[in-house]
Amino acid sequence: MKFTIEQIKAEHQKVKSGADFPNYIQAIKKLGVSYYIVSVADGGVDYFDQENSSVSTRGKDDGVRSISGIVNLDQFKTRLKLHQQGGTDYLTFYNDCVDNGVEGWKMDLNAMTCTYFDTEGIEILVEKIPG
Repeated sequence: MKFTIEQIKAEHQKVKSGADFPNYIQAIKKLGVSYYIVSVADGGVDYFDQENSSVSTRGKDDGVRSISGIVNLDQFKTRLKLHQQGGTDYLTFYNDCVDNGVEGWKMDLNAMTCTYFDTEGIEILVEKIPG
């Protein structure tokens, strides 16, 4: 394992809004992160390297969020765009995911894609990562 949770957290501290996100992606990619998966339900993130070794972190509040079973893709896209432009913080974006049926996302730093999925694990939106 080339990277640690502490290194990733140090890079994440530099992110103030969605507008800072491309720099964060480049920084953790340089650390050796190949992809990571975020679970909105428990706030957990699993980071993987090229060999599929992983390190994980769990949300601070240890609470489990109840994700809406109904995907509202149009509303989610609107809120996602606002977040990407720096209009919301991470917690607000998390709550937007909860409200709009998004269980989590996978950031593939090799393909430079972000795939959002619902509570059934079905892909609902794939975006190119800027930068």
